[in-house]
Amino acid sequence: MMTILGVPLSVLPGQLMFGLVNGSFYAILSLGLAVIFGLLHVINFAHGAQYMMGAFVAWMALTYFQVDFWWALLVAPLAVGILAVALEKLLISRIAGLDPLYSLLLTFGIGLMIQGPFREIYGSTGHRYSVPAALAGGQDLGFAFVPNYRLWVIAASLTVCLLTWFVIEKTKLGSYLRAATENRELVETFGINVPRMVTLTYGFGAALAAFAGVLAAPIYSVNPNMGADTIAVIFAVVVIGGMGSISGAIVTGFSLGILEALTKVFYPAASSTVIFVMMVIVLLLKPAGLFGRAP
Repeated sequence: MMTILGVPLSVLPGQLMFGLVNGSFYAILSLGLAVIFGLLHVINFAHGAQYMMGAFVAWMALTYFQVDFWWALLVAPLAVGILAVALEKLLISRIAGLDPLYSLLLTFGIGLMIQGPFREIYGSTGHRYSVPAALAGGQDLGFAFVPNYRLWVIAASLTVCLLTWFVIEKTKLGSYLRAATENRELVETFGINVPRMVTLTYGFGAALAAFAGVLAAPIYSVNPNMGADTIAVIFAVVVIGGMGSISGAIVTGFSLGILEALTKVFYPAASSTVIFVMMVIVLLLKPAGLFGRAP
């Protein structure tokens, strides 16, 4: 049997698939952060809590109201997005124009305020969320047996990421959003309601986090700490890709998911730190990130 550094080649395809699944979550979560920072200049540390809320809304909808997974994919992002819109209007808009550090501190506090009640009511143990019946089972791809649900997660995440990139980079709405970050007053002279656009953009970024939370619910346990356990890695992904870079968030998210999975095979002890090591290396060589633009 052929090996690489003592590792059988037969285990690599399965591990790559595992990396793609993790990379899917990294990509869609970092995309939401990149959208919010790139267009609003807000460092949204509440993103992890919004991801957790998406998973909990799906779990509660199924547990208490028998709302299935497919409806939860719509209901959870909508509910979390509406809450995020309210937070932006009531709190975040009040620090607009200030140093991004203020938004980091504010959203960090908001995240703790969201996480606290969930931990108090539901505890820190995980809650099981079943894979939808339509996606049960798996596919024998020859090199590995892959659950249907994980293939769906990869496809759904990639589709949402590409659609978001297209809207922001290739449509008139996206051009207005980008222009508003450069010259808000000029955009308002064309009759565009910039404050409303900013609020809806923050809501959309939070909805992306909630969508990822629903996708994660059948794979990981639904628990109040799931966002806090993930947010540091997601910020590292965003920094590596370039703060505010949409394409950087997508490409880096998937790539680092694969890198992390391969590290677990060849050097397991470094698997939990490899992304942060990459962040340090990138910041030393290219402080703006791989896809970022220097100020």
